[in-house]
Amino acid sequence: MSATLADVVAVLERAYPPELAESWDAVGLVCGDPEETVRRVLVCVDPVESTVDEALAIDAQLVVAHHPLLLRGVHGVPANTPKGSLVHRLVRAGTGLFCAHTNADAAAPGVSDALAAALGVTVLSPLRANPDGRTGIGRIGELPAAEPLADFVRRVANALPATAGGVRAAGDPARPVRRVAVSGGAGDGYLDLASEAGVDVFVTADLRHHPAGEHLAHPGRPALVDVAHWASEWPWCEQAAGILREALGGTVDIVVSVRRTDPWTVASVPGSTGRMPG
Repeated sequence: MSATLADVVAVLERAYPPELAESWDAVGLVCGDPEETVRRVLVCVDPVESTVDEALAIDAQLVVAHHPLLLRGVHGVPANTPKGSLVHRLVRAGTGLFCAHTNADAAAPGVSDALAAALGVTVLSPLRANPDGRTGIGRIGELPAAEPLADFVRRVANALPATAGGVRAAGDPARPVRRVAVSGGAGDGYLDLASEAGVDVFVTADLRHHPAGEHLAHPGRPALVDVAHWASEWPWCEQAAGILREALGGTVDIVVSVRRTDPWTVASVPGSTGRMPG
């Protein structure tokens, strides 16, 4: 028994309902014929040249990506533009593209559930809950036992794929950490929610200097752990792959991309090629 692209999309939209997406988002099928047979699917975070190369190399009929390719409105996709080139390559190869973005963030389980599981955190509730109390952005959870922030940072670094920027934290290294908030992707808009939740630490990506500094200026607020955006969302790929495998059985081969699509490729620390001022 074979599966069509429409069959695969139906599974994904049950798991990550489009109605959970933010109003500004662009989710769903970007290109592909719903009636075509799908034998292999590649799941990745970013629909970029590297993952399209990978999909075509393994003869995948569908790429399932977390980030949208065409998030902002476009009037055309000419092949001599970066995104247009990807669309043309996919269409010529008969490969579809499906994106699950903020709907995958809010779903239960979703992106932050996968991040929490990777860190060994048991999820208790969403960080920003939807009316049903089950879905929503971010997750609040607990570790099996308290550990110092410095040990927790090592836990995070060991759990997520390596990136040039690594993992950094703000807070007392000896601070006990047990209650944890996580939000895959850019999360400095949720600093106040993490504080209100009474967690010991908030793990997210793309933290900026001023919001982080202002957050830490208030005594008692959670410590912060900042990771690469791509790394924070990569655990979701295996979650989505597992959902597809369970629903489609052995009819479709599901492959998780291991290509690092984090844009940062070089890092330096004091003592190597630079030094602290003063």
